[in-house]
Amino acid sequence: MAEAAIIARVLPSVLDVDTTAWNHLLAQQSHPTPFMRHEYLAALESSGSATPRTGWTPRFMTLWDGDTLVAACPLYLKSHSYGEYVFDWAWASAYEQHRVPYYPKAVIAVPFTPVPGSRLLARDAATRALLVQAVCQWCEQEDVSSVHVLFASDDDVLTSAQQDLMLRHTVQFHWKNERPTLPVAQGVVATDGETLRYQDFDQFLASLSQDKRKKIRQERRRVADAGVTFRWSRGADISAADWDFFYRCYERTYLEHGNPPYLTRDFFARMAADMPEAWLLFVGERDGRPIASSLIAIGAYSSSASAPKDAESGPESRSELVAYGRYWGALERVDCLHFEACYYQPLQWCIAHGAVRFEGGAQGEHKMARALLPVQATSAHWLAHPAFAEAVQRFLDREGAGVESYLGDLQARSPFKAA
Repeated sequence: MAEAAIIARVLPSVLDVDTTAWNHLLAQQSHPTPFMRHEYLAALESSGSATPRTGWTPRFMTLWDGDTLVAACPLYLKSHSYGEYVFDWAWASAYEQHRVPYYPKAVIAVPFTPVPGSRLLARDAATRALLVQAVCQWCEQEDVSSVHVLFASDDDVLTSAQQDLMLRHTVQFHWKNERPTLPVAQGVVATDGETLRYQDFDQFLASLSQDKRKKIRQERRRVADAGVTFRWSRGADISAADWDFFYRCYERTYLEHGNPPYLTRDFFARMAADMPEAWLLFVGERDGRPIASSLIAIGAYSSSASAPKDAESGPESRSELVAYGRYWGALERVDCLHFEACYYQPLQWCIAHGAVRFEGGAQGEHKMARALLPVQATSAHWLAHPAFAEAVQRFLDREGAGVESYLGDLQARSPFKAA
């Protein structure tokens, strides 16, 4: 290590790290999310969702200054590339064609969770750089082909680039609770940097172009005309029966696509027990029977994102509330039910409760019609093999130009009314 006082330890489980120490370190980062909490990572492991059996072998890199945890990251050895959402199948194929092993590789990520946020937890920038160095050095020693920091925060990206990791960009779609600035004559211009929030869903619709506004109203009407109504519950108010029903929907969605679900029922039981405040459940009902559900994650942080706030506290103490679209499923087919459960109900809740952002996740240009706008997400990559690293860098240069052009094209297709 570059600093003799700092000791690196690779631990076989997040359960070997003190919960309070991990979460305290997370709280100091620029972009914490609920998915990097100790409880979340522990539930993935203890429930059997992210384990060697499923191709995720945990190896948590930690840096210590005496008895104080000063840096840490989740490090998984992977025997495949499923559940990552940053696709490197072509890289693995190239390695195989040249008879060079690509697996095991190492990912610094939250399994099955394409949500941008802090991955390299550290007390400062210098320690974060040491963390990256420690990971790469350990992977070289263990003959691990590569390191992939997925959906990284800006701080993580900066440190990774300074340590000569290669950057890769992709596109996600996020909704912001910000009313578009209109001419002064209409009397709604924000002053002194104030951000104007939507007062209700109708005001949000009024900000959209006529065709988008009409389409959303038509889709919502189809669900209502089919006799489907929605209710929501949060945290400890989500009953065991509702969790069971949600899992039936979640499991069915995966099975209909020919795959078993990534997450077990026990994982969600642990979430209900250990992180109830982080979850918001919408249940669609018809004739008194539940037929569909969508599960949303909630994170509440200070405006600087330097420390999580109590997600159950009042709006006056909460300067930044973020919602993350995660899972959905239905037992009956109803036209436009997916849009209502996964977009319109969550957006309506976000407006009513002052959430500043709703992250709709990876892929899906159709989200733009619901006012989820394109944003860039970034990952960082280190390959031990020099020739392959050079080839991948050339590929990323070409791909990056394409992503930049694609992002520009998307941004030109705003769903909002022209000012």
